[in-house]
Amino acid sequence: MKEPLLYLCHRIPFPPNKGDKIASYNILKFLSQHYDIYLGCFIDDAYDTRFESDVRAFCADCKFITISRSFSKLKSLTALLDGKPITLPFYSRKAMQRWVDGVIDTHHINKTFIFSSSMAQYVEHYNDRLHTVMHFVDIDSDKWLQYAEKTTGLMKAIYQREHRTLAKYEIAIADAFDISCFVTPAETETFRAMVPASTSMKVQPLENGLDSLFFSPDADHHLAESYDLKNENYLVFTGAMDYWANADAVIWFAQHVWPSVIKQIPDAKFYIVGSSPTSEVKALAAAQGITVTGRVHDVRPYLIHAKGAVAPMQIARGVQNKVLEAMAMGKPLLVSPLGIEGIDNYPTSHLTVSEHPDESVQWALKTLTEELTSAKESRVWIENTYSWNAKLFPLLNYLGGSNVDQ
Repeated sequence: MKEPLLYLCHRIPFPPNKGDKIASYNILKFLSQHYDIYLGCFIDDAYDTRFESDVRAFCADCKFITISRSFSKLKSLTALLDGKPITLPFYSRKAMQRWVDGVIDTHHINKTFIFSSSMAQYVEHYNDRLHTVMHFVDIDSDKWLQYAEKTTGLMKAIYQREHRTLAKYEIAIADAFDISCFVTPAETETFRAMVPASTSMKVQPLENGLDSLFFSPDADHHLAESYDLKNENYLVFTGAMDYWANADAVIWFAQHVWPSVIKQIPDAKFYIVGSSPTSEVKALAAAQGITVTGRVHDVRPYLIHAKGAVAPMQIARGVQNKVLEAMAMGKPLLVSPLGIEGIDNYPTSHLTVSEHPDESVQWALKTLTEELTSAKESRVWIENTYSWNAKLFPLLNYLGGSNVDQ
């Protein structure tokens, strides 16, 4: 029998169609080879309930709790009364705590893996009993600071408060738990500088990988939607479109770059591909050449037929999976400096880093007027650098590798 492991994450780790779920799913798949997994998570999109059986296949037991995002937002406001980060009550449910308590006692759990700081609240009081690895992924408190810089008035004050309270909580959790992980070495070093010296030694990187067999120009894929991608001249952005950083990126591109592009290439298209687009993102489809798809069955057809991909992130932390996916699919890529943070020593033959509108326009015009090309150097680099097993292997040591079946 494998050793039992409690795994808590804030969102069901399937399907792997957005940044956090790509990571949490691949970590689940990796850890299931070495542990009997007891997984507790929330479902904040009713569409995802159909994937419970996919997750159960990797677990000894699971607890799924469906939550309403609108109710959770109201619930999070209670944090304003007690000085806590608003993300804690957003993901606080008594039913989850009862399940966690029962699993720990019944299955004699000694080790825990936590994905996202909002789930740490369920095992804080077990600190002396459990060996806990906390995967923060990114420094979320810094994202709230970036949000604050983008807003004014009351929301600016709320975001600044969340930055302060969440940073304090992140530091406290890192001090209490055995290991704290971040997705890039740069993010790791930034957080080490935030914590006391006694805690900094417990802060380690746990980098993301990429399934380069799935994201491959040669993989079988099927376009389920009724777009004529093969005969269109287009650029593409992929990502969950209810995520502020993604929405902000495409709005910036549509406002500052696309008007100049469409003026010179009237038949050009810009595909914004991703689930749950906000009203502001949907409104972009009124502009000439812009298509907002909403949820799609498979993002790969949209990448493979595109002349190039864009990731003009104005808000970002950690590694952008959309960047790795575009490189794996052999696409020329335009990415902002924030969008490429955490990715080092990448080939530059088909990758342009810029945050300037004029430079972005010139890249787009050049890319759209050339023949469809393959960024083979980018593809080879991904294959050699971003294997999930290689990236996640340190996690076995963080959890206490001597007790793990090799």
